[in-house]
Amino acid sequence: GVRMLSCNPNKRRASVRTQGAFTSALTNLALVCASVAWCFAEDYVLDDKPGLGRTFDGVGGLSGGGATSRLLVNYDEPYRGRILDYLFKPSFGASLHILKVEIGGDAQSTDGTEPSHMHYENDENYFRGYEWWLMKEAKRRNPNITLIGLPWAFPGWVGRGKNWPYNFPDVTASYVVSWVIGAKQHHDLDINYIGIWNERSFDSTYIKLLRYTLDKNGLENVKIIASDNLWEPITLYVLRDGELSDAVDVLGAHYPGTTTVMDALQTEKKLWSSEDYSTFNNEVGGGCWARILNQNYVNGRMTATISWNLVASYYEMLPFGRDGLMTAEEPWSGNYVVESPIWITAHTTQFTQPGWVYLQTVGHLMQGGSYVALTDQKGNLTIVIETMTHDHSECIRPPLPPYKVVPQNVTFYLKGSFVSTMEVWRSKFDFTTKKSFFFQKQDPLKVLFDGSFTLNLDVDEVYTLSTITTAQKGSYPDPPPSAPFPKTYKDDFNVGNPYFSEAPDFADQTGVFEYFINLTDPGPHVFTLRQVVVERPVTWEADADQTISVLGDYSWQNLTVTSDVYIETVKTGGVFIGARVDQGGGSVRSAKGIFFWVFADGTYKVTGDLQKTNVLAEGPSGTRAHVWHTLCLTIKGDYASGTLNGSPLWNTTVTAVPNNGWVAIGTSSFELAQFDNFSVEAQ
Repeated sequence: GVRMLSCNPNKRRASVRTQGAFTSALTNLALVCASVAWCFAEDYVLDDKPGLGRTFDGVGGLSGGGATSRLLVNYDEPYRGRILDYLFKPSFGASLHILKVEIGGDAQSTDGTEPSHMHYENDENYFRGYEWWLMKEAKRRNPNITLIGLPWAFPGWVGRGKNWPYNFPDVTASYVVSWVIGAKQHHDLDINYIGIWNERSFDSTYIKLLRYTLDKNGLENVKIIASDNLWEPITLYVLRDGELSDAVDVLGAHYPGTTTVMDALQTEKKLWSSEDYSTFNNEVGGGCWARILNQNYVNGRMTATISWNLVASYYEMLPFGRDGLMTAEEPWSGNYVVESPIWITAHTTQFTQPGWVYLQTVGHLMQGGSYVALTDQKGNLTIVIETMTHDHSECIRPPLPPYKVVPQNVTFYLKGSFVSTMEVWRSKFDFTTKKSFFFQKQDPLKVLFDGSFTLNLDVDEVYTLSTITTAQKGSYPDPPPSAPFPKTYKDDFNVGNPYFSEAPDFADQTGVFEYFINLTDPGPHVFTLRQVVVERPVTWEADADQTISVLGDYSWQNLTVTSDVYIETVKTGGVFIGARVDQGGGSVRSAKGIFFWVFADGTYKVTGDLQKTNVLAEGPSGTRAHVWHTLCLTIKGDYASGTLNGSPLWNTTVTAVPNNGWVAIGTSSFELAQFDNFSVEAQ
């Protein structure tokens, strides 16, 4: 209900005897009130006696989809551990309940490629990539964290020559289940959920077969999320197909805009926003996150929300730069930034746990904003309130319909088993004075004898009121200052027992470049970096026809890049080094730059694009397979030149290419090739 309150309680109690006195009282009231909205109080009842709502499943972050944690593993300690603490350590920072990771598929899946545990059908290796490490680090900090795996793409052999993973569902199911088994056998990780996703559709037969294959391997406790895309058409199929309904445990939607569909509610399945946020992590991004964390349940009865992505740990000029809950994109400097979404997450995660239950009495505030309340059914209560305005909480998608929020008084009445003193934590997004503050502890709130308490809410605020007393705003000394990528960079890849399969700072865009130990080579190239994907993967992204890995500072213009190269494919093989590369991620196919190619047929080519359509120079080179060659590319202004094995090979003007960009290595097709003694000298 809404009740009129005088801002001066003495005036409210006064007896108004005459019209003049009444007019005078109203005038005085108007002078006292800074805004009419502040003179309204709204009453909201929080009560567990009528019954409870849905069970809360947690708040999470997503590493992958793709390669979004790529640079995190290259941080030195103690900075890497501190970043992980801000993400996963309970009662410290974001205190995440859920970690969702990509089951690498050797394919570009947004910001890069993550390696598969099975490059080829007869190949299994459960130590590639960094997701195993990340899951273990998350589990070490929070043993109760929920782990989810989702394949965005698949190695080419899974599709049997087709760009579709479900033509042979038994093959795909076995491939995914092998990852779950490998997680347990090699890393002692229990995967809780597997996602089913493809941008174009889903396959009921595959979902049922996946359930069967999991059960057959003793993995009955591993649950299935489908279709990890849109509410429809999966919801309709679940309602019509009892066997499919039995196989699916959670209906997951990507970027649902806080709403669901009636059919999804009728399934009585858990409803999750299984990928959400995807918004630049400035204060508007923090406002987006604050609004959807509450309203995904208020509007859509979703009991889990998972942020894409966990941590923005990839080159910022790749797609969706800085769309993580925090930023860690400079392992070379050690700098990282704890952004506002970390503390907005803490407003929920530090005061609840999966298994808590929403009250039925949740909803919207009458003057704008929303509130949720959860209980552990043991006497504890947590209330989260947000008053984010439209322009300060827009997410990247979907479009946000217009609405208004104004300052307001709200009075809550605790009924049933809820009467207590509560801790209060507050965040304020201040877009006017730029003096925002986040997750600040306030004085405890004493509930009155009638179970009520009143709050004066301004716009763009988040409050948590809770009986939980363990919350804290964790902190570490400031990290080192931000610094550009070093202008001098060298790597000979001489790591005998690498902890990670990827070389530091290389961001694979298509193909997979892994440390390689050539035990048959007694010479100087025993330890190399090898491109290992030999077949186009099954992917929804527009993967390039060539493999490419980028590195460095996107602003680089004038430089020299050098690498030893080894072509393994006779006659048709080829490799390149490149500079001023201007595109990555899902746009890498259209990348422009300066690419110096040599081929096994004894020729070379210099192109202004990755597709090799803009040829700047070409001719004989004498290069061949199974021989090490040294390539060197130098660019200064509009002039570029290249040497082969120390001898000049070409020079040309490069006026029609980008002025700046990353350096790169790659191959002419999906093929085996090796790189060694890589170096960059930038001006």
